[in-house]
Amino acid sequence: MSAPPSPSPTRWFKALKRTKSGESCMKTCPVLCAELLNRARAAHRAGRAMKESFRHAQLEAVVRMMQDHECDFVDALGKDLHKHRFETVMLELIMVKNEALYAASNLKRWMEPQHMDRTLATSLDEGLVVSEPLGVVLVVGAWSSPVQHCLVPLVGAIAAGNCVIINPSEISSHTAALLLRLLPSYLDNECYHVLLAGTNDLLEIIDLKFDHIFFTGNGTLGSKVAQVAARSLTPVTLVLGGKNPCYVDRQCDIGTTAKRIAWARFQNAGQTMVAPDYVLCHADVRDQLVQALRSSLNQFYGSDPRESCSFGRLVNVETVKRVKDLLWKSGKVAIGGQVNEAEKYVAPTVLTEVVETDPIMQHEVFGPVLPIQTVNSLDEAISLIGQQEKPLCVYVYSSNSKVVSRMMRETSSGTFCANDCVLQSLMPMLPFGGVGSSGMGSYHGRHSFDTFSHRKSCLLRGTRIECVTYLRYPPYDDRNLSLMTWASSLSQKGQGWCQIL
Repeated sequence: MSAPPSPSPTRWFKALKRTKSGESCMKTCPVLCAELLNRARAAHRAGRAMKESFRHAQLEAVVRMMQDHECDFVDALGKDLHKHRFETVMLELIMVKNEALYAASNLKRWMEPQHMDRTLATSLDEGLVVSEPLGVVLVVGAWSSPVQHCLVPLVGAIAAGNCVIINPSEISSHTAALLLRLLPSYLDNECYHVLLAGTNDLLEIIDLKFDHIFFTGNGTLGSKVAQVAARSLTPVTLVLGGKNPCYVDRQCDIGTTAKRIAWARFQNAGQTMVAPDYVLCHADVRDQLVQALRSSLNQFYGSDPRESCSFGRLVNVETVKRVKDLLWKSGKVAIGGQVNEAEKYVAPTVLTEVVETDPIMQHEVFGPVLPIQTVNSLDEAISLIGQQEKPLCVYVYSSNSKVVSRMMRETSSGTFCANDCVLQSLMPMLPFGGVGSSGMGSYHGRHSFDTFSHRKSCLLRGTRIECVTYLRYPPYDDRNLSLMTWASSLSQKGQGWCQIL
């Protein structure tokens, strides 16, 4: 199937926002979405996406799309985020391929009904848990990792047998336009659709009543999405941002710690939901950490990161102004600090002498700035983390296993990683998601399949034990109740007294 011509991203989004009569022949987003939703619903009712062979074929098509158009994705993300090919391939394309391949290789096992354990009282019954698709789901992607945030949930929804409408972020417009062009050439045109809708239309679109909403983005918009979805009792999965703390203990390999933190914080110019947002550093090693960070940044990006092709740019001027305002009003610049609004450039920056009340400690940074707050003990670090909203990720660097265990046990977060950053969000075997203000629900691998499935309880019975079950029928009799109470006491503890029924 030949691909339709690629539209100009700017023209698409501007046209979709026009509402005045005669200004554009294109339909408004809610009207277009309603039409796509009706098509997808018809496909779902027809069982088009249910068969295992169909799901396999669609997952393989996702892999093929990633392979065939690697250069196109690299080019689009380069235009949107000045993202280097290495970061695009490793953290976007390979991640999507891994998810699709993992789902395809495990799909048969995931789809099989799960049989419940039998007891003496249920020896003639068959209890099953059957995973059935929810229906038509909406996946709303974020601009910071626009391929990953759209296609990894799509993989889970396909594996679970759903029809899907994807809404890429209008901010990463080149990537959104590329997805609009490519998906119809690889995936079923009735089951899977791409909608280029802006943020202003999103809440109206959600009101159209999907069977599930999967949203990745900031907490403010995520809260509104959940409120609108609640009006129609639509379940939601929210993957939100937050301030991810990173504790650096005095017992750790400072050189390796600095490299891993610098890589995680400054890749994609700091525009990553799972990056460490601030460091709580033990006072004994703070100066060593700053020096090691300086050395790592010089090794990564050279003496002038502005000239490095490995260092990205912020997505727009508004983001540059926000990040600049935060860094200039907080702490003391120890490394970097240069800003060029015209180039959307903020240098990799490390701040020291940061205190809790600084603006940068009150807001998510989402830029290449790393504040370092000094603490005097693990207890102080745990206390400071506990005073904040629950983050998406907690990180700790320590060679002392007791420090790692305490941090894992005494803090609450969506995910946790010791002696590295970000990697826990890339593994299909591990669930990924937030808790509290950092989100609800999880995905990746089997967890994506479960997120987009309804686990239906099924009990298959015969009529051969009516000689026992007649005891439950009216008129109620104390003798029958005594017999049932006695019979249930013979069952194994914890099996449930009602099995005799």
